[in-house]
Formats: sequence, structure tokens, C-alpha cells
Amino acid sequence: MTIATGAPPTRNTPAAVASGFLMGGVIGASPAALVVGAVIENAPLFVLGIVLPAVYGLLFFLAGAPRRAREAAVAPRTALALVESREAVGGEATSDVAVRFELTVAPDDVPAYRAAFTQHVNVVDLADYRPGGVVVAQYPPDRPWRVRIVKRPTPEWEERAAGARVDSAPGSALVSETPEGSAVGIVRLLALLLAAGGVVLLFRADLFDQNASAPPPSAAGPPVSSSSSTTVVSSASGTVTLGPNQSFLDRGELRGAVTSLLKGADTRAVLTVVVRERLLSIVYAPTGAQASTFDPDSLPYDRFPALVREARTSLGAGSPQTWQITVERLTGSLTVRVGVTGAEGGASLEADAQGKVVRRTPAH
Repeated sequence: MTIATGAPPTRNTPAAVASGFLMGGVIGASPAALVVGAVIENAPLFVLGIVLPAVYGLLFFLAGAPRRAREAAVAPRTALALVESREAVGGEATSDVAVRFELTVAPDDVPAYRAAFTQHVNVVDLADYRPGGVVVAQYPPDRPWRVRIVKRPTPEWEERAAGARVDSAPGSALVSETPEGSAVGIVRLLALLLAAGGVVLLFRADLFDQNASAPPPSAAGPPVSSSSSTTVVSSASGTVTLGPNQSFLDRGELRGAVTSLLKGADTRAVLTVVVRERLLSIVYAPTGAQASTFDPDSLPYDRFPALVREARTSLGAGSPQTWQITVERLTGSLTVRVGVTGAEGGASLEADAQGKVVRRTPAH
């Protein structure tokens, strides 16, 4: 066994860089998914933020199993060691104390070296490990820095330690685990930023109340723009985005926008209608689909402003507020749901096909 002294070389192997990139991605994506999922009330995204570290931890454990098996199969070596220093670093309230040791380890077949480590020692046994005393230590031959004091050595080694004299090794002979290279740290930081930014970018439409997920022009056709609104229609959905100082609660604005989207669709049956202050989204029913659909012309448009006003003023959500109307009939009957989010939390009310309120859920 050869023991190198001085500063060990850093680890910048391709495997270490790839592992650092993957770890950085998980560290960045997980909290970003949790925060974004909570803000936009996206349960799958929130759950992903919780599950992702657990999956990464499991994969990391499984990938390291062969290495741990190889390390466990290597028999440790035993040597005499001189206690250079000791310092209690924790656990004083219990019978075992965490002690920081620095030893000069003197193997029989290689030069002596120094190693620093922390080991729990019972307070009763502390007197056996005074600086200047000789102890019996063990270490893996391929990882000499992982030294452990043998608390109950064999009679043979106990007898050797009792009459042995070990000379101190110089401080430059201190060995330690190979440190992580700077390239690994840079790659990990880059992956962290990319993952966190990617999550925010993917869900920026929901975060900033903008339609950033509209299909590309090659799939949806060129958008029809005017000075006041932008309309995008595809085979699966349609959206209308109003300009500044406009609202879908303005008289006739919402009905006119829905009519414009239906003109560009092959069917008048839709699955959902979602309305925000300046954003309207419609999901069309696929041809031959058995899902519960409805005709958007039958909606109680005249009741929408009053429903939004009631939700904003009577459910205790606080201010400032954002609101959203969702229309669907997944439960069999048409449901108009008005949700508001403010400083005091989220609240909602539900109305039937005539716009009559049937359920209120105040802010918690």
C-alpha cells in the first residue's frame, strides 16, 4: 500500500461530473417544483417535487451498492497508533461523546501517516485515549483515512500496544479523502440553476397569468392579431388574450370571444372553458369522444360578473386578488366554478347552469 502525503488530487472524472450534474438538477428542480406547484395549485407538480429526491436517493443507493459490497469484502488492516490530539465535539449530554481524534498510524509494512476522524467514545473510556498514548487502530487498506480506534483489541494487539513506542509523523503526512474538483462544483451549480429555471419557464403561463403554452405556428396556424386581442386556434384548443385595460368581465367581451373561437373549430362541443381577467381558454371535445361535453352558447354569461364580484367580496380571500372561472360538466351536470386567491388564501363558489350559486367555500 502506498500512502500519498500533501494535498490529494481532486476528482474531476467523467463519472464524478455526471453525478454532480444529476445531483444539481435534483436539488434545483425539487424545491422549484414544490414552490411552483403550490403557487399554481398543481398537485402533480407539487408531488413531483416531493418524490424526485426520494427517487434520486433510491437510485443513488442502488448505484453505490456494488461499490459498498467491494469495500465490505476488503479485510481491514490493524496497526498501532499514537494519539496526537483529541477534542470532544458533541454528545456531552449522553454516555457517548463524539471525539475528534488525530492519530499517527504506524503500519508494519508502510511509512507512518496521520489521520483525523471523529469517533464516539463512552465517557468511562476517555481516559484510555489520552494524547501521547498508544492505541490499536484499524483502517481499510484502500481508504487509509477511515481510521477507527479498536475499543476491545485482541490480547496479542493489546500486549503490543502496552509496550510499544510510536513516533509522531509530520503534519504533512496527514491523509484525507480525495476532495471534489472545482469542475464538479461548477457543473452542479449550473445544473441547479438550469433545473430551477426550467421548471419556472415551463409553468410561466400559470405563474404570470399569460398564455405561454400556445402551440407553435406550424401546428396551430398563424395567430390572428388585432390592436386589442390575440386569438390562437388549433384542432384541440383555442385561446384569446386581451390587451391592457381590458377584461372579460366587460359587457359582451366574453361572449364575443367564445363566438370567435367556435368559428374556427370543427365542433361546437367543448370539454372545459377557463376564463381569467384577460385570458380565455377553450378545450374542444375530440371527434367521437364519449366525455361529458357542453355547448358554450348555453352558458349564463350575464351572471359571470356578479359571480366573480360575490366571490371576491364575500369569501374572505383578502386582497390583492386573482380570479378564475372554470366551466365543465365532469360530474354530469354543468358546473360554473369561480375561484379567487388573495392574501388570506384561496376561496371558491360553484353555480349551476343558470348561474345560481349552489356552494361556497370561504378562505381558510
